[in-house]
Amino acid sequence: MSSEESVRIRGLTKRFRSSWRTHSEVLAGLDLDVPRGTIVGLLGVNGSGKTTLLKTLVGLLKADAGEVRVLGDDPWKMQAATKRRVGYVPQEVRVAPWMSVAEVVRYTAAFYGSQWDQAWAEELLDRFRLERRDRAGTLSGGQTQKLGLVLALGHRPELLLLDEPVAALDPVARRELLATLVQLADETAGSDHSQTVLFSTHITADLERVATHVALLKHGRVEIFEEMDQLKESVQRVRITSAGPLPDVVPEGGLLHMERDVRTLSATLSDGGVARWQAWAAAAGAECAVELLNLEELFIELHGGACDPPGREHDDAVSAALTERGLP
Repeated sequence: MSSEESVRIRGLTKRFRSSWRTHSEVLAGLDLDVPRGTIVGLLGVNGSGKTTLLKTLVGLLKADAGEVRVLGDDPWKMQAATKRRVGYVPQEVRVAPWMSVAEVVRYTAAFYGSQWDQAWAEELLDRFRLERRDRAGTLSGGQTQKLGLVLALGHRPELLLLDEPVAALDPVARRELLATLVQLADETAGSDHSQTVLFSTHITADLERVATHVALLKHGRVEIFEEMDQLKESVQRVRITSAGPLPDVVPEGGLLHMERDVRTLSATLSDGGVARWQAWAAAAGAECAVELLNLEELFIELHGGACDPPGREHDDAVSAALTERGLP
């Protein structure tokens, strides 16, 4: 594993028992390299394997096949020294409900010793507007998520893994979290401990605001891993209008999606072949406008029609699989 990679995955496969005689393959030979110092957004429809991937990276699930390295270590047998370099926030944060916010923070800090940055944790508590004396059991879902973020960030981890970290947050808290991620990345840029962030989200506008790279999961594999700017430049849409009927035959290659009638046509292209379509439109005496897509539009186009939500069978299989580590 290169020192320039925080995460290296080759051929990762993970299956869950979906019935007494069949298994559901959630990750199917997945490959991924996450460069050190990047903020990587993990995109995919429900059931595409985002949560399974993140749980495998922190050692909550064991891979059925393939090689996984997190900061050079095997996550299933991760050494304590490596664990202290990783921060993780699951979709549902669970803390002792009888403890106050301050007590939860002190309890977590004890596991990290001198590595824990209490001043930074206090700053985060203020930033997320969490009252130290409030009982954890009385916090709202969004407040509990904020507390989970404080616990994951307090030791200033080199690798931060976040599973839908903003789903339960209000818009102000979401902006605070995103600003924090950028701040940490800027503070550590170029150092031997550059912070890397891998986070899944359905809120593409947030991802577009902070991510340096995008990883798109589809059918259990990473279909696309690109720098944000390169990805946005690689997919474009042309809108063609004509006073008369357009030719039936259109340019070949790179066509993701097309809608047309007799005199208008909209085509989404993935190969940068806009010039061919402009020439085609000119030859037909039509006008051609080129548009850049935002990340949400890109996500929909790159997934095509395969955006149906999964059934409960997959969720039940994931829950059952947690028994591998005796987890609830």
